[in-house]
Amino acid sequence: MTVAVATLGFPRIGLRRELKFALESYWAGKSTLADLQTAAAGLRAVGWGRQKALGADILPSNDFSLYDHVLDLSALIGAVPARYDWAGETVDPDLYFAMARGAQAPASCGHAHDTTAMEMTKWFDTNYHFLVPELAAGQTFRIASTKIFDEYEEAKALGYATRPVLLGPVSWLMLAKGKAVEPLALLPQLLDTYADILARLAALGADWVQIDEPCLVLDLTDAQRTAFERAYARLATRGPKLMLTTYFGGLGDNLDLVADLPVHGLHLDLVRAPDQLEPALARLQPHVLLSLGVIDGRNIWRANLPDLYWRLKDLAAKRDLILAPSCSLLHVPVDLALETGLDPEIAQWLSFAAQKVEELAALARALNDGEDASFAAFSASRIAAVARQTSPKIHDAQVAQRIAAIDEHDTHRAAPFAARREAQQRRLNLPAYPTTTIGSFPQTPEVRKARAAHLKGEIDDAAYAQYLRVETRAAVKWQEEIGLDVLVHGEFERNDMVQYFGEQLAGFAFTRAGWVQSYGSRCVRPPILYGDVSRPAPMTVDWWRYAQDQTDRPMKGMLTGPVTILNWSFVRDDQPRAASCRQIALAIRDEVQDLEAAGAAVIQIDEAALREGLPLRRSEWQHYLDWAVESFRIASSGVRDETQIHTHMCYSEFNDIIRAIGAMDADVISIETARSQMELLDAFASYAYPNEVGPGVYDIHSPRIPAEREMTDLLTLAAKHVPAAQIWVNPDCGLKTRKWDEVRPALVAMVAAAKSMRARALVKEAYLAK
Repeated sequence: MTVAVATLGFPRIGLRRELKFALESYWAGKSTLADLQTAAAGLRAVGWGRQKALGADILPSNDFSLYDHVLDLSALIGAVPARYDWAGETVDPDLYFAMARGAQAPASCGHAHDTTAMEMTKWFDTNYHFLVPELAAGQTFRIASTKIFDEYEEAKALGYATRPVLLGPVSWLMLAKGKAVEPLALLPQLLDTYADILARLAALGADWVQIDEPCLVLDLTDAQRTAFERAYARLATRGPKLMLTTYFGGLGDNLDLVADLPVHGLHLDLVRAPDQLEPALARLQPHVLLSLGVIDGRNIWRANLPDLYWRLKDLAAKRDLILAPSCSLLHVPVDLALETGLDPEIAQWLSFAAQKVEELAALARALNDGEDASFAAFSASRIAAVARQTSPKIHDAQVAQRIAAIDEHDTHRAAPFAARREAQQRRLNLPAYPTTTIGSFPQTPEVRKARAAHLKGEIDDAAYAQYLRVETRAAVKWQEEIGLDVLVHGEFERNDMVQYFGEQLAGFAFTRAGWVQSYGSRCVRPPILYGDVSRPAPMTVDWWRYAQDQTDRPMKGMLTGPVTILNWSFVRDDQPRAASCRQIALAIRDEVQDLEAAGAAVIQIDEAALREGLPLRRSEWQHYLDWAVESFRIASSGVRDETQIHTHMCYSEFNDIIRAIGAMDADVISIETARSQMELLDAFASYAYPNEVGPGVYDIHSPRIPAEREMTDLLTLAAKHVPAAQIWVNPDCGLKTRKWDEVRPALVAMVAAAKSMRARALVKEAYLAK
């Protein structure tokens, strides 16, 4: 019996975010397509070489993407929405990036030159975003991209025999949105194209294909179960052996379905669902090659290798095994070795992508050759585990006392929304369709350069603060000039909406190079939540006070909510996530109360990631929603009735959690709706959401500049879902990733659209008065 090591996917961005810089240079016209392709090929070559050197036996190909792997599959099978006017044989880079980012320039290849991007949403319960496939009646499929084949041959030419990665047909259809068509009804046509793909890979020499079906860990309908049966009855004999790969949870009641599929291998996530191994072994046929996800692909804590060894030792003596991360390593930083500034005590508890491959290799050596073969690695793992358990950095008795003292009063506003709304309108005196933005303004190269110079000590604290004051003052004055009603300070002092707060809270550690891809070229550095959380001092009050001093209009206090800080961090795994979230909530509550005491009339507590943390199985939803909503209310409920609390949520499907959103009891919620053409407001309409809503009318994830008419049309659609008196006007999200020459005309048009809607409302009111 042998034990091999596989990786299911490796970080695409490069050790120092080389992909980000190559993409943004190409988009800005500073480099050519050939330059971008050369940079991408270099990253792939380095990635394969690195994984092999670290001890991986089975390497993936086609896990790399210039933007998103789901978009890559849509391109591969020719699933291009009609609005792109595509009639070509292949999906070229212009079209690919138009689907990802929208297009608003003359097109060189004949497809639409002013069109919106495809809708984007979260990849299961991660902070990675994918482009939602769009399907229509009469949809056809054909091979329209050679990427998967090219990258397989590219690796082969470098001496690497890879296992191509392909998102499975049923999961792709389940993630898609159909217009006048049920996506699963298209399965027969789609399987024809998948069969062609697999046959072509076999002809190139691929022995195995990793076919990802993450939807197998979800609650499935009978129709979805039937789709899986039909799909794999068709594909299992089409060439390469299939490693059916599941992750982000356990198979649960889908185990019998999967066990009966005629696939050659099965990957199980034993991090999220460790208890599924024994039932799977009892149900699977002996010839099925098992791939065990024993190292966490989504978090950065070092594994306890001796414990894993003793758990797997007997099984490894009975059957061949593959050891792997629980999922693609896309979700963790590349290499801990770059983090020379981390507290050494904390650093020894951590493992990034490179270290995770080393952990797998050490575990496989021990299982193949005996425990002594990995003596050094096992000893270091054991020492780190004990050190973490006993470290005084982990627990804070004062935090525990505050948590124990939380009562009903701490989780409810004093008055119901109707009474609060009257008090807030008296204080704020806002017009119909009030305008605002979500918080941040462009983080220009100059802003980033000044921050970097300050970090390097090239400019002192006073000079940096003065620079930020100038930027803030200019942003405030410009907002006044264009007529925004509720202003923001622009957040020029902030590096990231989570990191900025984590750096000022006890219990968090930070990396210098721990970047993770969020989407496209957008990368984030998640904080490491390693211990109990508290707030030593106010975090935002001084900058809010400075900005408010520049204007007579309301200035929002801008905070990130406890659930989002939790979900966008690498969270300690030695206590329930709910316990950590309540600790963060108390820290944010302190900040909210200090902002109110300083005079803030409007305070926004972003919960962009609340739905993102929703468990994948419906049976687990209520427990999560109970503590998530409670945490938001702890953070937001310590203010007076006349203080208006806003929150913001990113791309999400709200229908299933709309009651929980209502239970948050924020006075105003802003949501991303531009790409969905206000479709996401259906949930608010059917629920009769009582509070106020700001549906996004400006897609900030695209460089397109929407016209006034486009935004007016969106607001008109919004008014069909939600009463006009409840509607705010705002962009989809913060503007830090955009350029000023995009933001200025877009916000001017947004204000004009709001004024147009007010004028319409007055005309309608006058007509009804007659």
